[in-house]
Order: sequence, then structure tokens, then C-alpha cells
Amino acid sequence: MNSTNFKIIFMGTPEFAVTILDSLIQNNFDVVGVVTTPDKPAGRGQKIAQSDVKKYSEENGLHTLQPSNLKDESFIAALKALEADLFVVVAFRMLPEIVWNMPPQGTINLHASLLPQYRGAAPINWAIVNGEKKTGVTTFFIEKEIDTGMIIEQQEVEIGENDTAGELHDELMHVGSKLVVQTVQKIQAGEVVRTPQNDLILGQNLNEAPKIFKPMCEINWKEPVEVVHNFCRGFSPYPTAWTKIENKNTGEVKSLKIFKTVKTDQIVSEKEKIESTKEGLLFPCGDFYLLILEIQPEGKRRMTAKEFNAGHKIEDWKLLE
Repeated sequence: MNSTNFKIIFMGTPEFAVTILDSLIQNNFDVVGVVTTPDKPAGRGQKIAQSDVKKYSEENGLHTLQPSNLKDESFIAALKALEADLFVVVAFRMLPEIVWNMPPQGTINLHASLLPQYRGAAPINWAIVNGEKKTGVTTFFIEKEIDTGMIIEQQEVEIGENDTAGELHDELMHVGSKLVVQTVQKIQAGEVVRTPQNDLILGQNLNEAPKIFKPMCEINWKEPVEVVHNFCRGFSPYPTAWTKIENKNTGEVKSLKIFKTVKTDQIVSEKEKIESTKEGLLFPCGDFYLLILEIQPEGKRRMTAKEFNAGHKIEDWKLLE
């Protein structure tokens, strides 16, 4: 297909999607429209905020659509009028069939896992929480069932022992931008190969990646140190693993968010007892201590554990079971 008449509509919302959209623009693809979420109040002041994709789109003079209802007749008409050959979707809402089935070359999605593993809303987080050593990104054609369409391309990425979800997010974002460009080039050239996800399952158990809610992020310190370490880094920096500590003298309870941890081989000597070191704080797990490096006390800013320790007599505090 001639590149001069291959038109793309991009759909996305957060920073992750901006990087992919920018790669398409930098590679001279004809992005005739950008679809993102409506502006909405955000933060303590409830000021009207634009999505990251909206900001990028307007800064680069792209035609922007912000439907509140993806089945709205005026929105559907506006999409059709742009006569796009392909829709590219990254970190957006679930699309109705009338939308994803519209373009002649289909609608593709970038997913931050090696599908069919980790289908769902939070693949980066759950891959780390489950202690995976590798993950990756996948481009696939959208079909009725979420994250189940024909796979086009995949790229593996190793997960380091101390990588957080935030760090892995950034790496996958850049790997994904290259993969989307390669995928679109293949579709444009008529060279795309479709692989059914069922061909890749081969009897393996599939891990899911459901949406995460705050109650799910409370740390269970009875688990082994490796499990707790993976749990903390899998939810860092968002939505963040958390726990409660209690002042042994006053009964005061504080909630702590935990951002950065390192496993130790120091055997736990006393349950619930928090200890301090030059590096940070030692929290007891089911077998060994976990070294806490960065935390955020309730109502305070994010800080190093050493900073927290300087303002509190840590020997006065214990884990609240």
C-alpha cells in the first residue's frame, strides 16, 4: 500500500501512549486523528485536566476527538469521515465493535505483556508481583474478547531482581514504541502474519492481570521475604504497597507506603520488631528481614527510610498485625 494514502487514527490516554504516538509521528506516518478521554477535574483543587495524549496532540496540531460515549452517532460519523486505514490503540478504553471493526486494515493494540500471559488491566504490576524473570510487549488485532486477538509481533524484556513496576513501565514503553512502528510498517506493506493466541498456550497455566485496588496492596509480612519484596516493587510507585506500624508506648498507628526494598539473608530474630541500619529499616518477613529504602508516612512526602528514622525512634514502633 502506498504510504501517502495510508491513514492512521491513534487512541490512547496516558504518558505510555504518548511515547508510541510520538514514534508514529517521528516515522512520518499519517496520523489523521487522535482519540482520547474527555478533560476532567483532577487533584485536590479539582482543576480541569487534559490527558497526556490530548496535550501532545494539541501541541503537534493533530486533529483530536474526545468522546464521552464511544457509541455516540456523531463520534462514529466523525471517525468514518477521517477514512483511516488502521486504528492504533494504546492504554485506552475498551472499544465497541462498531469502532474496532471500522477500518479496512483492522484495529491493533499494544499490550504490556507476552500474550496470552497477563491479559487484563495491570500486566506490568502482576508480572513483578508474581516474580517473573521476563515479560515483554505484544501487538495484536483487537477482537470481541479483551486481549485475545491474533498476535502480530512480540518482544521480550528481562525483569531485574530489584526492578519496580515504574522502571519496567518505562522500559516497556520504549520497546513498545519500536514494536508498534514495526507492526504498522508490516501491515502497510501487506506482510503481517497473524498468530492465534491458542497456538501459544500449549497447556500452560495463564496468569491474569486484573485491575488493582488499594485493599489488595496491604502487605502480608508473614510471607517469605522474596514474596514481600516482589509485592512491594510490583506496586511501586503506583498504587503502592502499604502497611501499618504502631507506637508501642502510645498506641498511635501510622500507615506507610513502601516504594523501594532489597531482600536480605538476615534471619528474623523477633516478629513485629523493626530494626534500623545505616542503609534503612529492616522489616521482619516470614523468614528473613526486608530492607526498606524508600517510604511515605501517612500525610507526609515520600522520603528515604533513613530520613524517616532520623525523625522517629524506630525502637518505639512495631508492625501492626
